[in-house]
Amino acid sequence: MNKKEFVSYTQNTIHILDGATGSFLLAAGMPRGSCTEEWVCDHPETVITLQRQYIEAGSEIILAPTFGANAARLKTFGLQGRIEQLNTDAVRISQNAAQGRALVAGDISMTGEMLEPFGDMTFEEAVDVYKEQISILDKAGCDLLVVETMISIDEVRAAITAANEVSSLPLMVTMTFDESGRTTYGTAAADAARIITDCGADAVGANCSYGPDRMLPIIEAMAGATRLPLIAKPNAGMPQTLPGGAVKYDLDEDAFASSMAELINAGASLVGGCCGTTPAYIRKLYLRKEKMHVL
Repeated sequence: MNKKEFVSYTQNTIHILDGATGSFLLAAGMPRGSCTEEWVCDHPETVITLQRQYIEAGSEIILAPTFGANAARLKTFGLQGRIEQLNTDAVRISQNAAQGRALVAGDISMTGEMLEPFGDMTFEEAVDVYKEQISILDKAGCDLLVVETMISIDEVRAAITAANEVSSLPLMVTMTFDESGRTTYGTAAADAARIITDCGADAVGANCSYGPDRMLPIIEAMAGATRLPLIAKPNAGMPQTLPGGAVKYDLDEDAFASSMAELINAGASLVGGCCGTTPAYIRKLYLRKEKMHVL
């Protein structure tokens, strides 16, 4: 898919994204603190099972498990020399799961380093880190790219710069925000939307952070700041730690889907879930979308 095709794909319609991955992998036996991308490539059937469940539930775009597969993050595990293999294999796993029934997005996130002046990584170094991963994802055959769970607008700018230099794939970008509607580094939602639009992304929005109700002001602020398609991937409400350490979120599938309808009414057209959202949540969201189309 190219950028022009993405415009047509997103025009006047709602598309369903996938939901949480990490919690499923942990439940399937992935050790905490391990390199997710390495574990995924060693256990491909686990990811294929989950992603096929999301597709059956209604997901039209699934994210390849390449979230932390940039050289800077992989270096913490001594795996930077395997960057091409891990990204390529992860994309192929998702393509196997999709079998043409859903688009596969290359997933990109933070480097794990702080950019100057807060840290030692320069903007140019961050661009190079992202260029390397994005080039591999493009070559592996992704349909589009997603930069997600970002807290630094400067790192977002680096990722968009990199993508625009080495790839013609559509680029979706989401950041995470606190209850004040700002990122950890203080960027307001509307300002983030304007900057991301001006830098050349093809869709913008928010993921993680909180549940749909608390994400609503963020999406409303972004809707007033950009004409790009808006993305909303909130958590299944607020987490609750149960005896034994398990985490449960306070919104069930019906409540989640009902609240997501408000985000869609506010302008979000690329919608899915983040932490705590299983295929059952995505199914309820898909059914709510279909009902809204009828209405």
